[in-house]
Amino acid sequence: MPETTALPRPPFDPEFVPFLTGMDERGRFHLTTAMLPQMRQLDMTEAQLDEGLRARGLERRSITVPGHLGDPIALAVVQRIGRTGPAACAYAIHGGGMVFGHHLGNLDSYDEWLLVHDVVLVSPDYRLAPEHPDPYPVEDCYAGLVWTAEHADDLGIDAERIVLVGQSAGAGLAAGTAILARDRQGPGVIGQVLVSPMLDDRDATVSARQFDGVGVADREMTGFGWDAYLGDRRGGDDVSVSAAPGRATDLAGLPPAYVDCGSAEVFRDETVAYASALWAAGVPAELHVWPGAFHGSTSMVPEAVLSQRSVRALREWTGRLLGTTA
Repeated sequence: MPETTALPRPPFDPEFVPFLTGMDERGRFHLTTAMLPQMRQLDMTEAQLDEGLRARGLERRSITVPGHLGDPIALAVVQRIGRTGPAACAYAIHGGGMVFGHHLGNLDSYDEWLLVHDVVLVSPDYRLAPEHPDPYPVEDCYAGLVWTAEHADDLGIDAERIVLVGQSAGAGLAAGTAILARDRQGPGVIGQVLVSPMLDDRDATVSARQFDGVGVADREMTGFGWDAYLGDRRGGDDVSVSAAPGRATDLAGLPPAYVDCGSAEVFRDETVAYASALWAAGVPAELHVWPGAFHGSTSMVPEAVLSQRSVRALREWTGRLLGTTA
């Protein structure tokens, strides 16, 4: 991988600086394999999660379905209590660099821009690297999508209105799942929401070098994830476009996309390049680069004006796609 070179970088939005300063004062975070078991834990009990969902008028159930090679994985299904009739489905894939995170851990982050559209949210518990490297995570996500579409009636889902949703590594997996669905003539997907997507294992962008040891998700952390996911193949010629969608040279036929990142984050340049590649292939895409935003800033500093603007843009785009009004 390229050597790190000190580069000037765009500043963080002033509202984010106190949060980032507090992180810096605690010392730079270095992700290790020993940390992964703890980072894969839900930060509450499932009973507490369900209580919080019910307080917001939502209910959850879990279903075991076949994943990659037929091995079982779980799907969490969240919907409004008492809803009837087929609804659009948001197939939402959690982040965590392909190595940590929990499929129930981000269910409370969708209220303001996704669940307001009365969708059925499906979250797959895909298996994580390094224990389950490529292709397990993306193939688990795809297998769960296929099962969801095939059982749409049982789930109260309109199989013609499925949207792929992800943030960070989850967005990279969502993009990879969309490519698999296209190439295998799998379930129809009407849109993809890619928030700060982790797309390219080659680690060659200016933004990757600018945000090395700075911010939340930096070059060191993302490199850890790619190494765990791809091993010795990382950066070489033997990497599929479903594993690293930023390598794709033909994005024709993919569904419309909402593509979003911050100007002050490690994934900025690969996100912008992916939006450009979608446009080049004739795919509708709406790109937002939020000035001064860092990776994950919307969820970590939700009260900031920039975070609220980001959520509003997501809500409006999703509403237009689904033909609903929040």
